Amino acid sequence: MYLNCHSFHSLRYGTIPLVDLISQAVTCGVKAMALTDINTVTGIYDFIKGCEVAGIKPLVGIEFRAENEMRYIGLAKNADGLSEMNRFLTSYNFSGEILPVLAPEFASVFIIYTLENAPETLRDNEFIGIRPEEVSKLFSLELKSKISKMVVLQPVTFRTKKEFNLHKILRAVDLNVLLSKLTEADYCKTSEVFQPLDSLLSVYSEYPEIIQNTEQLINQCNFSFDFKIPRNKKFYTNNRQSDIALLTSLAQQGLLWRYGKNTIQAQARVTKELKVIDQLEFSGYFLITWDIIRYSNSRGFMHIGRGSGANSIIAYCLGITDICPLELDLYFERFLNINRKSPPDFDIDWSWKERDVILEYIFNRYGKDHVAFCGTNVEFKYRSIFREVGKVFGLPKEELDLLAKNPMKLHEKNSIVTFVQNYGMMLEKYPNQRSMHSCGILISEEPITNYTPLEMPPKGFPIVLFDMHVAEDIGFEKFDILSQRGIGHIDDSVKLIEKNKGIRVNIRDTSISKNEKVANSYLSQGNTIGCFYIESPAMRGLLRRLKCDNYKTLVAASSIIRPGVAKSGMMKEYIFRHNNPTKFEYFHEVFKEQLGETYGIMVYQEDVIKIALHYGGLPAADGDILRRAMSGKGRSLEALKKVKDDFFISCAQNGHPAALSEEIYRQIESFAGYSFCKAHSASYAVESYQSLYLKVYHPIEFMVAVINNQGGFYRTEVYVHEARMAGATIHNPCVNKSNYETNVYGTDVYLGFMHVLSLDSKMALFIESNREKNGDFVSFEDFINRIPMGLESIKILIFIGAFAFTGKNKNQLLVTASLLLNNLKPENKNLMLLQEPVKEFKLPNLERSIHEDAFDEIELLSFPVSCTVFDLLETKYRGDVMAKNLLIHHKKQVKMLAYLISRKQVPTKRGTMYFGTWIDNEGTYFDTVHFPDNLLQYPFLGGGCYLLLGVVEVDYHFATVTILKMAKMPFVPDPRYMDAKDQYKTQQQIREDVSSTQRAPYPQEHEINLPRYKMSL
Repeated sequence: MYLNCHSFHSLRYGTIPLVDLISQAVTCGVKAMALTDINTVTGIYDFIKGCEVAGIKPLVGIEFRAENEMRYIGLAKNADGLSEMNRFLTSYNFSGEILPVLAPEFASVFIIYTLENAPETLRDNEFIGIRPEEVSKLFSLELKSKISKMVVLQPVTFRTKKEFNLHKILRAVDLNVLLSKLTEADYCKTSEVFQPLDSLLSVYSEYPEIIQNTEQLINQCNFSFDFKIPRNKKFYTNNRQSDIALLTSLAQQGLLWRYGKNTIQAQARVTKELKVIDQLEFSGYFLITWDIIRYSNSRGFMHIGRGSGANSIIAYCLGITDICPLELDLYFERFLNINRKSPPDFDIDWSWKERDVILEYIFNRYGKDHVAFCGTNVEFKYRSIFREVGKVFGLPKEELDLLAKNPMKLHEKNSIVTFVQNYGMMLEKYPNQRSMHSCGILISEEPITNYTPLEMPPKGFPIVLFDMHVAEDIGFEKFDILSQRGIGHIDDSVKLIEKNKGIRVNIRDTSISKNEKVANSYLSQGNTIGCFYIESPAMRGLLRRLKCDNYKTLVAASSIIRPGVAKSGMMKEYIFRHNNPTKFEYFHEVFKEQLGETYGIMVYQEDVIKIALHYGGLPAADGDILRRAMSGKGRSLEALKKVKDDFFISCAQNGHPAALSEEIYRQIESFAGYSFCKAHSASYAVESYQSLYLKVYHPIEFMVAVINNQGGFYRTEVYVHEARMAGATIHNPCVNKSNYETNVYGTDVYLGFMHVLSLDSKMALFIESNREKNGDFVSFEDFINRIPMGLESIKILIFIGAFAFTGKNKNQLLVTASLLLNNLKPENKNLMLLQEPVKEFKLPNLERSIHEDAFDEIELLSFPVSCTVFDLLETKYRGDVMAKNLLIHHKKQVKMLAYLISRKQVPTKRGTMYFGTWIDNEGTYFDTVHFPDNLLQYPFLGGGCYLLLGVVEVDYHFATVTILKMAKMPFVPDPRYMDAKDQYKTQQQIREDVSSTQRAPYPQEHEINLPRYKMSL
C-alpha cells in the first residue's frame, strides 16, 4: 500500500537511509512497497536486495518533480517500464527542459497523480493517489465517479518529529533560504510516515475499491532483476570463440615482442592465463582495453597501466601494462581467479591533457547509448554540514567559518549552535549531491538507460545515477580511465628534449630507465624532486633511510610509505631490517617462505592474503574479502568480522600462539583501505624511474615540463629553483620569448605568462598567437600597436620585465606607456598609432635597484627571479652549518639560516607537530622536526627565511634537525614604498606549501611493541 516511499537518495528531501526504510516497513507489517525517490533510481538495486531479504515485494519507480513541485509518480510494471522512465528522464536531463505537467504515454509504467494535479481524463495506466487525509473529500459526486481510478497514496519521507525538522532543514539547504522563510509548499506534509498497515487500511474501509485498485496495481508490478548476469559489453568481436581466438593471437605476438623466442616460462604463463580468461568469459574486457590502448598509441599518447592488472602477463604482452609479472613474481590470481567474487578492472593513466581525447574515442567507438561514467554520492562532510545547516539558521559567515574550521568541543555554546550541531550530526554520511566518478567508465551490452537515467554534467560526458559499488553489484566491470600530471611531465619532457636538443628519447622503453646506474644514485640520495610519486619530503626521506638504489627496493618503498604500513609500525621495522638484515628473526617459518623478499614484513596486499591463507589457513574466498577491504572496496563489515573470527579459529586449530596470531591480525587490520598491491607499486616505480631518468640526463627540459604541467607536490617556485640548480638561466616572462607556458632555449628558461598573477589568460594566449602570425615585436610601440591591451595590463607586463628586450628600464617604459595610452580611446587607437610615425620621447634616466625588481616579481609571480630570497634579507649571516654537512653533525647543535619550502602537519597525542622542508643559501634541501611544545613558543609565521637552532638526528643515512628555536628573518625594506608601514607587506606574499593529515594520531613504537624475534609459545 506504500507506493511513494523516499529514501535519503531523494537528495535534500528524504531523511531515511535505505536499510532503515526497509526495517521500518517490516515493523509496520508492510508486504509490498515502492521506492520512488525524486528524479532518480540511485537506491533501487540495494532496495530490491534488501526487500528480498525482508520478505517484502519491491516495486521500483520514480517520483517526477520539477521546480519543487511533484508532477506524478511512475511505477515500473517490469524491466521495460524502468527503461521507459529512464529514457524519459534522461531526455529532459540532457535538454535542460522542465518536465511536463502530464506524463507521456508509457507502455509498461503505471502513473499516479495527486488529487490536486490529476488531469480530467486518465489513460488506462494512470491513477489518482488519495492520501488518508483526503478520504473525507470523496463524498462529492465528481470524485465518487473517479473511484475506479483511485489508489492508496501514503507517502513516506521521514520517521520522527526530529527527522521532520531535519527534512525542513534539508529543504532550506536545497532552496538556499533561511529556515524561517520556508513555505508549506516547500516541504512535505507532517503525515508522510509509515504507520501500521492495518491502521492505514482502516482509513479506506468505506472505499474498498480503492484498496482493491491498489492491490491490483501492486500485483501487476513485477520488476525482477538478476544480479548474477554480467552487464558489460559481452564480445569485442561477434562471439566468445572469436574473442578468445583474437586474444590468443595478440598474446602470442606480444609474447614474441616482450620475451623473444624460446621463453618456456612466459609461454606457460600465457597459456595458463588465457585458459582462466576464457573460462571466466573475460576476453572481451581484455580486448576492449587493448583497443583503447591501440588507439592511444596511434595518437602518440603515453599511458601507464597499473593496479592489479599488471599481475597479468597477457596485459603485458598486449601493451596494456609495462610490468613483467615474471620479474617480480606477480601472481595472476591477484587479478583474476575462479574464487574471486567480483570481477577486476584495469587502471590506466593518461596525461591530464590527453585523457578527454581517449574518452571521446570510447564514447564514439562503443556508442553513446552504451557508455557512461559511474556516478558517486557526495556526502555531507563535517565542514559542509556546519556551513549549510548554520546558514539556514541565519548564522553570519564569521560564525560559519568558526563552526566549520574548529572541532565541536571548541564551538560556542548557545541554543542555535546546539541546534546546528544536533541536526548537523544527523546528516553525517547522508548523500548531499550526485557527482561523476573520477575515472570509472561503464560499457554496456544493452542500452545503459535500461538500468538508470543519465545526467549530463558540465564536463560533457553522461553519468549513471548509481556508484561503483552498485555498478559492480548489478554486473558491471568498469574501465578506469584516469589522468595524472606525472605522465604529462614525462611526455612533455620528451617533446622538449627533441625540440631543444634534437635528441629523441624513447622513454617508453623502460629498459633504459629502470635500474639505470646514475638514476639509482640520485634515488639513494633522495634527489627526486619533480619525479612522480617519489618527490614528497616523506618519500625522499624514506629513500635515503633505505639507501634505495634499485628497482625492487623502490617497488617496496612505494608501498611501505602508505598509511596502513606506517600505522602498524611495519614501515619502521622494514627500514630496520633492510639496514640490519642479520639482526632479526622471522615471526614464523611461513613469513620466511612467503615474505623473504621483504624481510618477513607485510608490505603489499598480496602479502596480507598470503599470510591469511598460509599462516591463518583461511579459504581463498576469505582472502578475497580481505583483498576488498584492503583496497577500500569492501562494504560488508559483517563479512569482514566473520573472516576475523575464522582467522583466529583456524590459527588455534593449527597450533599457533594466540599472542602471535593477535599481532599478525593487528597488522592485517591496519592495511584496510591503505595498501597497494605489488603490481601497483611496481607500476608506480617504473613511472618514477622514467621521470627520474629524464631529470638525471635532461634536467632543464624536465623541470620546464613539470612547470608547464602545473607542478606536483610543490609550488612552481621550487621547480624553478631545481631548473636553476641544474644550470638553467631563469628569465622573467618576455613578450618575444615566452608563451602562455614556459619556454626553454638551450639553457635559457623563459617563464610563461600563465604564472603572472592578474594577467588575463586570454590576453596571454593572444600575445602568443599574434607573435606566431606576425613575428616578434620590434619595439614597445609595436607591441602596443598590435595587442589590444589596456594601460593596467601593460603596466603588469612592464613590472614583470616582459619588455626587457627593448633596452629601456621599467620607469622609462611606464612613462612611454602613459604618454601613448592615457588619453587614447580604443576606437582611435589604430588611427593614432598605426598611421602616425612613432614619436621619440626624451626620457630622464630613472634608476631602479635590483631589490625593486625582486619585489615586483614577488607581487606578480609570488617569488623573486632577479635574485634569491637570501639576497633580500637584512642580515648577511648565512648560518654556521650548511645542509650538505649535516650527516657529520649527528647529535650536535647547529645554527642554520634557511628558506621555507614546505611543512606538513601531523597529529600526535601531545598535539600538532610539523615536519619542515627547507633550502639553505647553497640551494640544498634539508628537513626539520617541530614538536608541539616547541611550536607554542616558536611557531611558523608564513613563508620566508628563518634562523634555526636545533639538534641534528641521523636516522639510517637521513639527517633531520629537531628544532629548539626559530625566528623569521626580515627582508630589506621594499624601496618602492615611502611609507614605513608598507615597506614590509610584500614579504607577506612569499609562499610556503602547507599540507595536513586528517587522521587519528598513530600509536607510538612502545605502544605497538612490534616483535622483532620469534614469539615463544
